[in-house]
Formats: sequence, C-alpha cells, structure tokens
Amino acid sequence: MSNVDVTNANFEEEVLNAEQPVLLKFWAPWCGPCKVMAPVVDEVADERDGSVKVASINVDDAPEIAAEQGVRGVPTVMLFKSGTKVASLVGAQSKSQLSQFLDQNA
Repeated sequence: MSNVDVTNANFEEEVLNAEQPVLLKFWAPWCGPCKVMAPVVDEVADERDGSVKVASINVDDAPEIAAEQGVRGVPTVMLFKSGTKVASLVGAQSKSQLSQFLDQNA
C-alpha cells in the first residue's frame, strides 16, 4: 500500500473516517528532515500494509488542519484511531522509532 496524500478536501474521509488506524505525517517541501524521513515512512507503510493506513499532509497546502491538530513543527507524525488522535511524535524518526511508536499505540 502506498502513502495516501491527504488534503483539506479528503482529511475527514481518509483520516477521521478510516476503518484502521492512520499514521499521518505532517511535512513540508522545504523541510530537510521531512525528506530524510519520507523513505522511512514508506518502508513502514509497506511492512504494515493492511494493519495501518499511512498518509501524508503538506502543511503548506493545509495549514488549517495542521493548526487544528496542534502541529508546531515538521515533520510530525500522529496516530489516529476511530477519528481520534491517540499519539504524536515531533521531529525526524528512525525506522525503529517509528515502528516502536506504532507497536505501542496502534
């Protein structure tokens, strides 16, 4: 499963109404650590295909959602279950850190 692009238009459908837990990455094209973390998120998405939906949202394109969710810096990853944010991490994460985050919260 690939990484789903989330926008203002599909946030509710893709994240809040998703049947499985959603790992949502907030990023920006100008963010160096975001570029470093992108392949890590993709690897985790491939490994957890079916059990966790992985999505990304560009904070420049959707500042309202970033503000609503309390994003203060990018990259930030959040885990949503049944439409509710249950956990978040700020800053670039290694694959093992991201996997541990999901193991503890998903």
